[in-house]
Amino acid sequence: MTDGKAPGVFARGIGADFDKLHPMMQRRFGVSVANGRACVGTGVMHEIRRSPWWARPFLLLGATRNILFPESGSEVPFRIDNDPYIDDFGRETVTFIRTMQVRPGRRRRFDATMIYSERRNCVVDYLGTHQHLPVDLGLSVTEHGGLRLVSGEQRFYEGPIAFRFPLLLSGRAHLTEHYDDERGCYVIDLEVRNRVVGLLFGYRGEFTCEFPDAADMPVSLKPYREELRE
Repeated sequence: MTDGKAPGVFARGIGADFDKLHPMMQRRFGVSVANGRACVGTGVMHEIRRSPWWARPFLLLGATRNILFPESGSEVPFRIDNDPYIDDFGRETVTFIRTMQVRPGRRRRFDATMIYSERRNCVVDYLGTHQHLPVDLGLSVTEHGGLRLVSGEQRFYEGPIAFRFPLLLSGRAHLTEHYDDERGCYVIDLEVRNRVVGLLFGYRGEFTCEFPDAADMPVSLKPYREELRE
């Protein structure tokens, strides 16, 4: 469902199975520079979960670059911005900017920008405001037309520093999202787990979407810097 135009980041990452997604999932994950559409979702996170207190310093560190955050809660107002654009290296990119009103006067953002990598043959997810942490994503379609995402190898780039991030010291994300026809909304569930300590962070919620013109993307949604290395 790409309107006969060049497929976007997710259509390339999912491949032939993209057409097996629910039509509303195709619309949401079909945003691209070619079709000129973005996706803005608003709703509520019924639950935001995090690891025990001793992992709080790790989550606080991540919050400085909009990668995870230490708060938990229920019925948290939520917004997600998916905007396609061409980055400074000529790559089609889609933002995944999740903003949560975790309490009055306190908003948290969970930022990611995604490209399709020909070399790695998958979608690469750059986490945070500075694209220091690229992560390989495995994407598949569920039995009922939803999307399943599992994160894989993670790398760290900062100036001359470059290394694979040991999964033993990091977390692996498992996400499912589907469209509920009865309620007319998208339903999402994410968990980030470490193989030793278990749950690091997670949320589940629901939202509805609008599909505005991608040309109206605010500059504030783009990362502060872009990383060429994948």
